[in-house]
Amino acid sequence: MKKNTLAYLALLVSISSNASTLESDVQNKLAPLEQLYLDLHQSPELSYHEKETAKKISAQLDKLGFEVTDNYGGYGVVGIFKNGNGPTIMIRTDTDGLPIIEQTNKSYASKVTTIDQHNNTVGVMHGCGHDIHMTSFIGTADQLVSRKKQWQGTLIMIAQPAEEVGAGAKAMLKQGLFEQFSKPDHVIGLHVSAGLEAGKVAIAPNYALASVDSVDITVKGKGGHGAYPHLTIDPVVIAARLVLALQTITSREVTPLEPSVLTVGSIHGGSKHNIISNEVKLQLTLRSYNSAVRDQQIAAIKRMSDGIAMSAGLEKHLYPEVKVHYEESIPSTINDTALAEQVKNSITKELGAENVLKADPVMAGEDFGLYGRTEQPVPITIFWLGGVDPEQYQKAQQTGETLPSLHSSLFAPDYPLTIKTGVRAMTAAALDLFNTKTVN
Repeated sequence: MKKNTLAYLALLVSISSNASTLESDVQNKLAPLEQLYLDLHQSPELSYHEKETAKKISAQLDKLGFEVTDNYGGYGVVGIFKNGNGPTIMIRTDTDGLPIIEQTNKSYASKVTTIDQHNNTVGVMHGCGHDIHMTSFIGTADQLVSRKKQWQGTLIMIAQPAEEVGAGAKAMLKQGLFEQFSKPDHVIGLHVSAGLEAGKVAIAPNYALASVDSVDITVKGKGGHGAYPHLTIDPVVIAARLVLALQTITSREVTPLEPSVLTVGSIHGGSKHNIISNEVKLQLTLRSYNSAVRDQQIAAIKRMSDGIAMSAGLEKHLYPEVKVHYEESIPSTINDTALAEQVKNSITKELGAENVLKADPVMAGEDFGLYGRTEQPVPITIFWLGGVDPEQYQKAQQTGETLPSLHSSLFAPDYPLTIKTGVRAMTAAALDLFNTKTVN
């Protein structure tokens, strides 16, 4: 009888131990995370204005026992949790929203409006999933603190502002992020995906996201009456020629083996039907992975702008002004191959191989890549976190329906499953990194 009793008690201990898995622990704490998500979703703030969002993240980290530094690199937050000797792992989230009027018709949809830098009233929405990122970030911090007996080292959690304008990572690094605090051995992050079903993640083994440059071109001309075009040099015609010519940079100048995107996103000129104006303004975005391609794009834009102006008969002082917004430029994000493989293996153990996919590089940009481009480079890896309701995803696969993309006013992730998966994936990856001395 005694032997049977001991066996029964052992079984109970085993069952109790198995129930205390990461999945069940995250599930048990999902309700407050969902409330945090809804709060963040309904109170988004634009880049450079994340003051209240930062306070919320700071309070959450402080409650978990982190040493918190506020207002870092703008409204950035740095949380440090020291737990003995071991590696230093940094986990990053971003905090800013977008100037979008939400049209999801969800009961929790953002109704926030604000005045932008041009004095226009705009809606504000977390249309890029930063609310998911922040919630997963806090959930991960909570899980790692509650599991502090399972790892040793220093955990750095940073909530970065101004990602959408490519400025936040620069500002935090410029203020001395890696000098003032422990320089990390590894940096990991996640980004919600609007093209992947919730419950899954995808990781690129090398190139993950593209470099991004914003370019303004002011096309000059000699204005006049629309009835006497021969007495003018029409900047609208010059701009039209330039828009078409620019398309040949990718198609005829950049090797087809190198990704390259050049998009003219905005063109403005003129004021009335019968007036030939003095100038037209163009706004472009450039995308590539290779820095040599980026340089080639910019050089070709300047050469074509000058050449077309000259062929139109403009004097040199009226050649187009080409301005590259280097302060907003960001390099491509390149995952460290060894780190990406280790993160993939860790997440696979937690989620199962069927839920961990290989991601192809995308031409979207992310300033996360800057954390790996310091004077002494740090291995970085960012992975995609599926956000689409599985039923909606499967239906779209069957019908060919186009799903709302990131930055869409209709983007509405399946937040409970997405958050749960994000916390499990990030926690599993961090725990393994803390318990691995080197990445081979």
